[in-house]
Amino acid sequence: MKTKILVVDDEADLELLIKQKFRRKIRESVYEFVFASNGQEALNTLQQHPDLDIILSDINMPVMDGLTLLSKLQEANPVLKTVMVSAYGDMQNIRTAMNRGAFDFVTKPVDFLDLELTMDKTAQHVQQLRETLRAIQENNILRMYVDETVLNFVGRPEFENTLMASETVDASVVFIDICGFTSLSEVLPPADIVTMLNRYFDQMVKEVIAQGGYIDKFMGDAVMAVFRGEYHLDRAVDAALAMRAVVQANEDVLPDGRPYQPLVSIGINTGEMVSGNIGSASLKRLDYTVIGDNVNVSQRLQSVAQPGQIIITESTYERVKESFQCRPLHEVTLKNKAQPMMIYEVVA
Repeated sequence: MKTKILVVDDEADLELLIKQKFRRKIRESVYEFVFASNGQEALNTLQQHPDLDIILSDINMPVMDGLTLLSKLQEANPVLKTVMVSAYGDMQNIRTAMNRGAFDFVTKPVDFLDLELTMDKTAQHVQQLRETLRAIQENNILRMYVDETVLNFVGRPEFENTLMASETVDASVVFIDICGFTSLSEVLPPADIVTMLNRYFDQMVKEVIAQGGYIDKFMGDAVMAVFRGEYHLDRAVDAALAMRAVVQANEDVLPDGRPYQPLVSIGINTGEMVSGNIGSASLKRLDYTVIGDNVNVSQRLQSVAQPGQIIITESTYERVKESFQCRPLHEVTLKNKAQPMMIYEVVA
């Protein structure tokens, strides 16, 4: 990878000397040099060459000296590193330079072998800084697509060695569907559909996070949320009540002037389930999720819930009846379930 170096020095013959000493590496595109005769010219050059890696700067120069230049470089480009190359190698100048952010100090007359080693060391440091910043940026982007819980899981030191490992956990799952939203695609442009859906999702996600849950996945106009840890069922029900309230508080107007108030149907179930990576390690396509009968029941409960309802099973009701107001409904036969099941509605 080419290292781009700005040399700042008012000695006219230095440019020719550097080009001679490093002609092979210039020819092999290991180094690329640009030149400036003082600190002010260096700042102007920096704007024209934002991809610079290293500055080699003298101290004693007209217009703007090297130490003044150092004090301005951090603001101009915090990744760029400066090596001072000066005959003023006394301790005071060295300390002033290092305190103002110099990466290293080389004294004149220049030992070009030592200078080359210093440039290579500095370039390696700059590359590491850029890789770290790139990783931070990519991680911030990743957080927009992947839940914090998943990122924490894949960040474990043993993650790669246990890629397809799973664990049995006690958790609660909430399925939330925005009722009748699909039919809006017949009257709204796709861009408007996405804007509305993202707004509702954003409101729902905030309530899930507030109760310590995480979003497992978005599925069209539905959301699957998982709650683990202490009081996970109570927190799941609190989140469901809050999501219902916040989404149904929206009052939108369709293009034909009709009012539209979104309603949600919610199913909640709790119990043991398997947590881990599901998918193909060979294809490098995995989904960190929970699976099992209790997860399926949660989705089935949502499918039988009416708009505005939060539906739970009788066993779940027994665990929350002292904390939440619920009312019995009737027995239903859920998909792939042989026996009918009594369901309850969480009212408040």
